[in-house]
Amino acid sequence: MLNTLLPILLFAALGLAVLGAGKRFLMWRRGRPAQVAWIGGLLQMPRRYMVDLHHVVARDKYMANTHVATAGGFVLAAVLAIAVHGFGLHHRILGYALLAACALMFAGALFVAKRRLDPPARLSKGPWMRLPKSLLMFAASFFIATLPVAGVLPANFGGWILAVVLAVGVAWGVSELFFGMTWGGPMKHAFAGALHLAWHRRSERFGGGRSTGLKALDLDNPQAPLGVEKPTDFTWNQLLGFDACVQCGKCEAACPAFAAGQPLNPKKLIQDMVIGLAGGSDAQFAGSPYPGKPIGEHSGGPHLPIVNLDGKALVDADTLWSCTTCRACVEECPMMIEHVDAIVDMRRHLTLEKGATPNKGAEVLDNLIATDNPGGFAPGGRLNWAADLDLPLLSDKREVDVLFWVGDGAFDMRNQRTLRAFVKVLKAANVDFAVLGLEERDSGDVARRLGDEATFQQLARRNIATLAQYRFKRIVSCDPHSFHVLKNEYGELGGHYQVLHHSSFIDELVRGGALHLGRHAASSVTYHDPCYLGRYNGEYEAPRTVLKAIGIEVREMARSGFRSRCCGGGGGAPITDIPGKQRIPDMRMVDIKETGAELVAVGCPQCTAMLEGVVAPRPEIKDIAELVAEVLLEAPVEAKKPSAAKAAVEVA
Repeated sequence: MLNTLLPILLFAALGLAVLGAGKRFLMWRRGRPAQVAWIGGLLQMPRRYMVDLHHVVARDKYMANTHVATAGGFVLAAVLAIAVHGFGLHHRILGYALLAACALMFAGALFVAKRRLDPPARLSKGPWMRLPKSLLMFAASFFIATLPVAGVLPANFGGWILAVVLAVGVAWGVSELFFGMTWGGPMKHAFAGALHLAWHRRSERFGGGRSTGLKALDLDNPQAPLGVEKPTDFTWNQLLGFDACVQCGKCEAACPAFAAGQPLNPKKLIQDMVIGLAGGSDAQFAGSPYPGKPIGEHSGGPHLPIVNLDGKALVDADTLWSCTTCRACVEECPMMIEHVDAIVDMRRHLTLEKGATPNKGAEVLDNLIATDNPGGFAPGGRLNWAADLDLPLLSDKREVDVLFWVGDGAFDMRNQRTLRAFVKVLKAANVDFAVLGLEERDSGDVARRLGDEATFQQLARRNIATLAQYRFKRIVSCDPHSFHVLKNEYGELGGHYQVLHHSSFIDELVRGGALHLGRHAASSVTYHDPCYLGRYNGEYEAPRTVLKAIGIEVREMARSGFRSRCCGGGGGAPITDIPGKQRIPDMRMVDIKETGAELVAVGCPQCTAMLEGVVAPRPEIKDIAELVAEVLLEAPVEAKKPSAAKAAVEVA
């Protein structure tokens, strides 16, 4: 009897799963076209799953081992179950192999069940609470049903009663794990996730690569939407990526805006996009809500606006404006979903089509258009901070080794101290450098993050045209935001440059022997990793190496490196200024104070501004350039020769 029931159940579930897969694929394809490597992506998918995805999952050893056992056991068990019980290949070796796969899956499922006994707040509940039971039922049912095939028990063991019981267990298991994989339910992430890895919109991320620059809008195409208004305005592989969400909540736990009580939860945002594509409300969402916004009051559809400025829709505008674009959510996501891309795409529609940038957003964008800087300062004052420094201008020299990109910190009195310190370092190392002076414009970072792609591209193209007039080997900036934009986002518009953050450049100078340094007197120092230097560009070691070179041992914060907490200054967040229960820089200062450090080393003008904005008493904040400039020693005469300095600069 069991030999009759099992093939029917297996192939019925598989048939429905295939039908659901077609339906789901057509649902994703409602999105805008996207170029993908169809066959190549599928061929790359196993490696991306086994290596790239598990590189992220492996940060949590418990879940990594659990996932390997459960998922690996399920894949083996499913394939062997189809062969043994579906096609009737009752071979003893296959039977033992299936028993081993079921046992492995069962062991993994026990750990899944253990985790669900008292789940962390970040994990979604609801249907996910039944998943361990389904996994255990699948593994146990097929294990018992396979014992006769392996010769452990006689073929007629248990009679028709056991056969019916096992058939019910198998039906339960295959319904969740086969049928539910494409029709909806916790296992949906396995099907969508595999294809998401195959046709990821940032394939450069795989194989150890990095891809963090925002994609440019085609502003010359009148048919192209200016950002995303409704779910179907996303590209189809973005929609596929949203559907791959496993609702683990790691993004939620890492999000500084969520922790601060601002109305953003990146996990719920992704699930809202899934709801919008399928149509419906968020009433069944079984995770944490947006802080201050109850579950069940928002709804949408594939062709309805995601944000309705006149009333309730799928997402409220202040949810989008709460994001600091720190990329902590993306860094933590085991499914490699691109939350920040989605948020900026939706911001673009609000800014470009609706003119609905909140608080000081419109004023800042107007300033960028009128004065080329977000503060609205007279452009002629861009070099006032260096009136006594006799800075070389690129327009005079025409060709240099290093172009020092000053950035809009030139208009900020606090950041001017950092710029002056770095100039002192450059001169001490006898670097052949120059600045653009009044020819420099804002890099466009703030405009792009606020969704004003038109102003960003205007600023970028003007800067690219200016830079094309001169010859230089590298650009160096003290601002990670300018550094990132010049390095990773100008290329799509024709500006390809070798760009360094000033901490990396100082590290080169130190290693090349171009700087002669004493030991800093600071007794206890911690270092705050800027998001746009660390998570966006992978530079964590150079700042620490420089600090070590001047005798500073860093007291690391609990959240440092790729898990560093954002200062709250990125993505235009200080401009849009969405209120929460506390301020993000205040939370970061708590992290700092836990180290007992008297001094905080930073490498970003926005981090400096945000952390110095915390009410005293608090540690002193100093840029790495300031710390290095304070311990510069007079170099021997022979070390000041241009050839020696140039050799130091060119150390890779």
